[in-house]
Amino acid sequence: MHVALQGALWGLGLGAFLVFAEYFMLSKAVRERAERYKRKPEFDVTERRRISSITRFAVLLPPAFALGFWVLWG
Repeated sequence: MHVALQGALWGLGLGAFLVFAEYFMLSKAVRERAERYKRKPEFDVTERRRISSITRFAVLLPPAFALGFWVLWG
């Protein structure tokens, strides 16, 4: 397997993990807050922005990892 492709796959896996972990932690906090205030659970503006920013970062990870792997081991 080409080194850059391997780096891109590592970046894709790491990005997916980061998005999933951030979403899981935020949704847990939203559920706890909704339970505390006896409302329906919904994300506020700050939490939506956090998820969108980590998603944008995750989109940039595969090309960055591909380039990094190619420069270091290619």
